[in-house]
Amino acid sequence: MRVVILFGSEMGTAEAVADSVADALSSHDVSVYDMGDFAVDDLDAQDFHVIVCSTYGDGDLPTTAEPFFDELTAAAPDLTGLRFAVFGLGDTIYGDTFNRGGEIAAEKLIECGASQVGEHARHDASTEIRAKDMARDWAATLPIPALASA
Repeated sequence: MRVVILFGSEMGTAEAVADSVADALSSHDVSVYDMGDFAVDDLDAQDFHVIVCSTYGDGDLPTTAEPFFDELTAAAPDLTGLRFAVFGLGDTIYGDTFNRGGEIAAEKLIECGASQVGEHARHDASTEIRAKDMARDWAATLPIPALASA
């Protein structure tokens, strides 16, 4: 099974986390894409998707993720059968909007029929836990089917 990691980032942290997740899942066929460079038409229910998304401004999606989710909303494809997991990034100093970017991403995919699996990870930049370390540990828990024997 191919694992497609899509990241949305403002400062590059989500990209670094996406790379860390890819390293943790290296036993799979893994591809990493900036959401700004990935088309909604390329979503494939045969792939397992990992969304790594920061939160920007007042609980918004990062700038690089906005076009992808705008396209998703406009196209409203039937994503029944598509499975995804979310690793969100935020900072609890922002209160109610903490980790909202990842939550918006999940909501929009679910609205199109996709299924979220695994724990919705929410990294808090206010802690001493490094996002890349948390992501590596989290990735090891994802329910990704094993690769079929060739």
